[in-house]
Amino acid sequence: MSSEIFFTLSSGEQIPVVVTNRRGAHNVTLRPKIEPSRELHISKPWLTSTSFVLKFAESKRKWIEQIFNKAPHKEKVVPETDLEFLGRCVKLIHNPDMRSNQYMNDEKTVLCIGGGADMFERRVRDFIKSELLSEIKKIIKTTPREYWPKHITLRDTTSRWGSCSSTGNMSFSWRLALAPYEVMRYVVMHELAHTKHMDHSPEFWATVSKLYGFGIEKAKRWLSKNGQGLHKYF
Repeated sequence: MSSEIFFTLSSGEQIPVVVTNRRGAHNVTLRPKIEPSRELHISKPWLTSTSFVLKFAESKRKWIEQIFNKAPHKEKVVPETDLEFLGRCVKLIHNPDMRSNQYMNDEKTVLCIGGGADMFERRVRDFIKSELLSEIKKIIKTTPREYWPKHITLRDTTSRWGSCSSTGNMSFSWRLALAPYEVMRYVVMHELAHTKHMDHSPEFWATVSKLYGFGIEKAKRWLSKNGQGLHKYF
């Protein structure tokens, strides 16, 4: 494995390039990654030179730069941050003497995070994930039992907001908690519809519409336009 640097022309950002050899590979594959750090990963056949794949990456410069330009740079989550999740704008405060995390008012607009300062960001993230999982389960219970999944997991994916297996297991990106509530609810209903239709046929979309109600196209447009922004934090 070797490392190089990809300089973006639009912003001058220096993006690490990680080149790896893959046994059995026949083609060069480019994978711009924004999680957990911004890197350009390139895999190649053993006999293909690094200089060749770097020239190949240069030929795809416009596409690569578009991806990194659209992806937001990370912002730290610190005490006094106003963070929007699950449809609320929540002010985060810190009390190292508290051992648990809890809302400080009935409106759930102030959240106090306990523990050491070095764990603040992680504890915020874990709290949000727990809240999202509970909310997803509530949403699912509003639908007929025949759509309910066998198991739900949360992941941190960059290319898919949700998935449904043929065995009835579902996974969701925990970052959906940072999206508008109705957008998150749309993804849940989308995956529930896959329990009946493992495709995107007219029948599938009719099922999504039945489960979600009015406003599907608005939710889809928001996610397509703003989904990268959900990677702004953490």
